[in-house]
Amino acid sequence: MRTAPWLAVGASLLLAACSTVEKLNPFGSSAPKVKPTELTAIQPTAELRNTWQASVGSAGAYTLSPAVVGDSVYAAARDGTVARFDGGRQVWRIAAGQPISGGVGSDGKLVVVGTSKGEVLAFDATTGRETWKARVSSEVLAAPAVADGLAIVRSGDSRIFGFDAVDGKRRWVYQRSTPTLSLRSSVGVLPAGKVTLAGFPGGKLVAIANNNGAAVWEVTVALPKGATELERVADVTSSPVISGTTVCAAAFQGRAACFDSNSGNTLWSRDMSSSAGLDIDTRYVYVTDDKGAVHALDRNSGASVWKQDKLALRGLSRPLAIGGQVAVADYQGVVHLLRHEDGAFAARATTDGSAVRAEPVRFGAGMLVQTANGGLYALEAR
Repeated sequence: MRTAPWLAVGASLLLAACSTVEKLNPFGSSAPKVKPTELTAIQPTAELRNTWQASVGSAGAYTLSPAVVGDSVYAAARDGTVARFDGGRQVWRIAAGQPISGGVGSDGKLVVVGTSKGEVLAFDATTGRETWKARVSSEVLAAPAVADGLAIVRSGDSRIFGFDAVDGKRRWVYQRSTPTLSLRSSVGVLPAGKVTLAGFPGGKLVAIANNNGAAVWEVTVALPKGATELERVADVTSSPVISGTTVCAAAFQGRAACFDSNSGNTLWSRDMSSSAGLDIDTRYVYVTDDKGAVHALDRNSGASVWKQDKLALRGLSRPLAIGGQVAVADYQGVVHLLRHEDGAFAARATTDGSAVRAEPVRFGAGMLVQTANGGLYALEAR
């Protein structure tokens, strides 16, 4: 099953809440109490073709997502390996010298990763040579982002740091209060022009100014509800998506919602628990819910268009709109292609049999997935 976020508990709640936390956590490492849906044969109406594959090394218990810039892929392994692949051909491979916990961010000039000790390591994208180091306040579980002259790094305590991309000097840090109980998540940040979008525990989505780290606007994706701290967990644990002036996000035990990216005004919202996330195209918003169903919602109103529920409990990734269709990957490394008009199965591709924990990344006309065992697969829908 998918194992990206899990519950982080304040010391005062830890002993009392342990068993209940495990029941609530949809990403726990223990065996699922209900058997995942078995796959049945499909009648393909499209092709999901593997254009190239490579290997970078195991992610261990972490979620290590790759970075894509043009035809270049930058990926990392738990053992400290960082590598660049162009068109599937390895350009360089280095040993960072310490275990990596936070995936890769790159703008094609700089490559940045994070460690469980809170260290940020930056490398030259052309040669793989180390250029600078920095430190944040706690472990780095998310892939950094590199944009607008910054390396933007999220630490495990939900602080966002902006470092100068040239020399690694800290320019700013954004922090906010968090609930007593929250999901420990590998969710990163999304650069969007002169701001960076970040979701937070408690169901908040914030646009942070890149020049000074101040909040430009803040919106509520979900409001915590319930009588107990466990019931009130409503965290944004997946990346927001943006298309034109529409930005959408989803929350665990909360809602899927879309907003105006300029003002933060709510366009629509739907009650729906999602920790895996969503994607958007010109017509629909696609959401993977926590029961393993994939939903298509009308982009303008949020109204339901279709629901694909034959992948229940298979630890699905966020959906990704590619080639006029939508793809999701599961806990056995199987990638499923669904028809965008009705959600029916269109094609299926297998990888190395290990879970796709990291969010699939759009790559050329298709997608790139990194498996828990470190397999990199470039897939194209036809």
